[in-house]
Amino acid sequence: MKNPISLTSITLLLAVSNLSAATLYVLLGSTNPTPPYATWATAATNIQQAVGTAAAGDVVVATNGEYAGGVAVTKPLALRSVNGPQFTVINGGGTNRCVSLTNGASLSGFTLSNGYSSGGDGGGVWSANAFLTNCVFVGNSATLTDTGNGGNGGGANGGTLYDCTLTGNSVSGTYNSMVRAYSCGGGAFGCVLYNCTLAANNGHYGGGAYGCTLYNCTLTGNNATIGGGAFGSGLNNCTLTGNSAVYDGNGGYGGGAYGGGLYNCTLTSNSALFGGGAIESMLYNCTLTGNSARMGGGVGDMSTLYNCTLTGNSASASAGGADYSMLYNCTLTGNSAIILGGGVYNSRLYNCIVYFNAAFSSGENCDANSTLSNCCTLPLPVNGAGNITNAPLFVDYANGNVRLQSNSLCINAGNNAYVTTATDPDGNPRIAGGTVDMGAYECQLPALLDFYNWLQAYNLSTSASSVYADSDGDGMNNWQEWVCGTDPTNRLSVLRLFSPSITSTNATVTWQSVAGVNYLLERSANLAAPFTLLATNIIGQAVTTSYIDTSSNAPGPCFYRVGVQ
Repeated sequence: MKNPISLTSITLLLAVSNLSAATLYVLLGSTNPTPPYATWATAATNIQQAVGTAAAGDVVVATNGEYAGGVAVTKPLALRSVNGPQFTVINGGGTNRCVSLTNGASLSGFTLSNGYSSGGDGGGVWSANAFLTNCVFVGNSATLTDTGNGGNGGGANGGTLYDCTLTGNSVSGTYNSMVRAYSCGGGAFGCVLYNCTLAANNGHYGGGAYGCTLYNCTLTGNNATIGGGAFGSGLNNCTLTGNSAVYDGNGGYGGGAYGGGLYNCTLTSNSALFGGGAIESMLYNCTLTGNSARMGGGVGDMSTLYNCTLTGNSASASAGGADYSMLYNCTLTGNSAIILGGGVYNSRLYNCIVYFNAAFSSGENCDANSTLSNCCTLPLPVNGAGNITNAPLFVDYANGNVRLQSNSLCINAGNNAYVTTATDPDGNPRIAGGTVDMGAYECQLPALLDFYNWLQAYNLSTSASSVYADSDGDGMNNWQEWVCGTDPTNRLSVLRLFSPSITSTNATVTWQSVAGVNYLLERSANLAAPFTLLATNIIGQAVTTSYIDTSSNAPGPCFYRVGVQ
């Protein structure tokens, strides 16, 4: 146990440190700017004045207005606005970076606009290891000159960003016979981003982000020659939509992402010359829909996919779904190619379903060079073993539900040796019933198959948490609704007792019911006492069912409860 005197001393030191922090104020048009700018009446007229005066740990507060860029925060202090980014702007004027932040500094509630870094990094902000929250980066740029320095992160270079928006930022490069400049990260370079939006940013490598880690972010409409949405980044629970990799004499790789890892991401309507959704990437539990490319509409060369679904992707040449890739427990449906390999081309697949794809020349589902092991496809592939050609029997293919019906031959038809993940996209165990299923989704233990298929029929999640979820707010969870045969999406459909009809000789007990369900009725004279069985095998009628209790004239009250057998 530590000495309690030492603990008391630490507490006192922290209290003294907090008391020493000061707040400095910034007000455009201040008529009496007087250091240390401790009140609004003596506020600084520009941000750099206050920042230069502040000490480590202080807070600098700026009110509404458009302030000059070139702000350098060289101490670990907090710089924040009063009313947020829609009212408070730091403008680089097209010649200066908006803000530079040292280790431990923070920036909150600003719009960083028109910042510029020539031969440097971060047109909007450069950060050693700072924190930025609720900021908007718009129209910033960084240029790489022939010296080969900089040009990374048009919007932001470095730091951790929370709830920020990066729009219309760019990086570019100039060239000579000795140096070929590559500009990286139109929106962000080397950042960690949480709940951010990156839109319409441009660069050579990584239109939206380069070398970043992103959580719960949206990347849309970004452009690059390589990695339209992101390059060499880790993306977690992100959405990538409408990004593109444009061929400009080279490049054209990875409309959504190039390289890196994607976890639980959705990639939709991205485009490229090669790898419309992603290329040379690792994808886990991802959904790829409506992406397009010349080759590899969904994913391109050297990608590896686990538990992914690829639907409606297209290629103007070959490989509508996947090209030169490895796929484990994936489902590929509705993909198309003009020449061959509507589903896959020259790839290796394990425990996958490749069905209902189209190619206008040959190889609707897969080409002859692909190898499939323990997969469901048609016709039987030339290379591989353990494959079946039976239709996979999806729950609702027309509406995009590619989970398996309980009578699908894909259930328990995979090979456990190819399983590399613990769960499927729904969060359920990847192996249920002893042997892995084919496809992205794992049907659960046989005793629960009917329940999971019932959930799927109502378009409800089959994750473990759905068992105890009350989807319609009627007081009964999904498992109880399934047992009772009621509708989990309709709060009026629920098992409930109505007030009994009492006469001098009997009581008629009525409850809301489902036709064909077997009910039991119990009675007790005291809620604290055990209930005793009154009747069983009461066949349910549509809407309501009644039971007449002819022994209800016993002394004292009667309490009833109804159950399902």
